[in-house]
This record gives sequence, C-alpha cells and structure tokens, in this order.
Amino acid sequence: MTPGGLSLDVYKQFGEVVLYHTTEQRDVIERIGDADIILLNKLIIDKEVMDACKNLKYIGLFATGFNTIDVKYAAKKGITVCNAGNYSTNAVAQHTMALILNHYNQIANYHNAVQNGVWEKSELTTLYDFPTDEVFGKTLGIVGFGNIGRRVARLAQAFDMKVIANTRTPKICDGVEFVSFDELLERSDVISLHCPLDDNSRLMMNADAFKKCKDGALLVNTARGGLVDEEALKEAVESKKLSGAALDAITVEPMRNCVLKGVDGIVITPHSAWAPMSTRIKLLGITVDCIKGWLDGHPINVVSRI
Repeated sequence: MTPGGLSLDVYKQFGEVVLYHTTEQRDVIERIGDADIILLNKLIIDKEVMDACKNLKYIGLFATGFNTIDVKYAAKKGITVCNAGNYSTNAVAQHTMALILNHYNQIANYHNAVQNGVWEKSELTTLYDFPTDEVFGKTLGIVGFGNIGRRVARLAQAFDMKVIANTRTPKICDGVEFVSFDELLERSDVISLHCPLDDNSRLMMNADAFKKCKDGALLVNTARGGLVDEEALKEAVESKKLSGAALDAITVEPMRNCVLKGVDGIVITPHSAWAPMSTRIKLLGITVDCIKGWLDGHPINVVSRI
C-alpha cells in the first residue's frame, strides 16, 4: 500500500515485486540489484547506476519529468525509459489556479483570521484586513506550453485573463499570444512556470529575471524547484518587487532549511499538486500500461528507446 491507501499489488502480474517506500540515493544500486524493471520517482539513475545494475532493462517513472535519468546513456545501454505521460495535467492545472486565486482572494489568511477570533471581535459584518483583487483582465504569462501549460491557459481564459506564453517549440493556440521570455516577464501580472528542468532552464527565475518583472507580479511554480533562485526570490518578495509567490516545488524536497520558509507573501504547498486520489489511480494505470506495452514490444510514453 502507498501512503493514502492505494494498493500496488497490480504489479505482481509482472513477477516478483520488492517495494521500498523511500530510498536514499546511496542505496540505489544495492536496492536495484539484479532487477529487470524498476519503478521510481526523483532518484538519480545515471551511468554509474546503469553500469552497476547489469540486468536493468526498463525504467518506469511515477512522473512526467525525467531530468533525473540519463536517458541518452540509457538508450546506449538498451534500457527503455518510460514516463507517466499526462497523468497529472488536470490536477496540476487545478492546483495552479488554486494558488493564483488564493493569492488574489487571500483565502488562507482570512480563514486563519476567522479561526483566531478576529472576525468575532469586529464591529463590522465583514473583514477586509487583507487586500484582495480580481483576476479578471489580468495578464497570465505561462512559461512552457506543454499539456499542463495549455490546460492552465484554458482555465485562465475562463476567468477572462489575458494569456501570453513563452515556449521553445513554436505553437498556435486560440487566444494565446506567444512572446519572448523577457517580454513575458515585463507584461505579466502572474508568471506561471510549466517547463521541464534542464541545463537551459535551471535558475531561469533569478535576480536578473526578477528585475525585469512587472512591479507587483506574482510568481507561481508548480513545475520544478530548480527553476527558481530561492535567495533571489526571497529578496524580490521582501523588497515588494513581487507581490508574492506561490510554490508547489522547491529546490530541496522535502523542505530542509529553505530560505523561503516563513517569508510573508510566499505560500508553499508540499509538492502535492499531483496527489489527488483520482490522479494517483490514473498514474498507477499508466505505469501498468507502459510495462505491458514494453513487454509486448510496443512501448508507450518512451523517453529513451532501445
């Protein structure tokens, strides 16, 4: 069982299953051992690991991103790597909008005020201690326009937000204007990150990027923590250059001495956007279908092919 009650017995149809709920990087080679198939998330599978694990033929990811896998070397070794495709598109897009709406509606702050008795002491029928705003008419800048980015765009358009986007691969989408990264920073009221983490995108939101941002912009990151320079973000929020940040991903997870913890104006959720039960059930089904496809000679969601 996984935390939350999802059974993994479905994998027993493929042979003997050994389950580790958590694994330290130093234990990866020993725990893979002579396994033919591994399923994992977050752990680094590089040349050293693949060379040491002689029987390894298939790597399945409980994730869409595959930045922790050396997919080029896997291809050379004849190891198939399959990700989980678009299992979390709806869930992450929903979480993204929830973070945006929480920022503009101050839901968490008002809830805490009510629970702490502030409303009970009010002489008015309402509280408006925390400034709120409408999202209607605001400009949302989406960095990375894959499945999640496109879904966020659709949701934002339902709120009559203006949507601009920056993407490496030219795309066409109704109602979305594609612009350079710098123009996106300059024009966006909300900047939402939906791109993969690689050498080109690492720390893309740094001090220089924040200087180019529109005053009072909100940064949202439901992608990868490594996209953001956390020290620079802290400075940008504390200096009021940004009105805030809403993050579901940070550089070191779980959180360990993060400089963003406790910073007023920064909301952090524990990389939970992907985790609704319905989404995890979908994830389980996709990973099973990927293994079946590979065994039948017709692999799907391949990011490294034999």
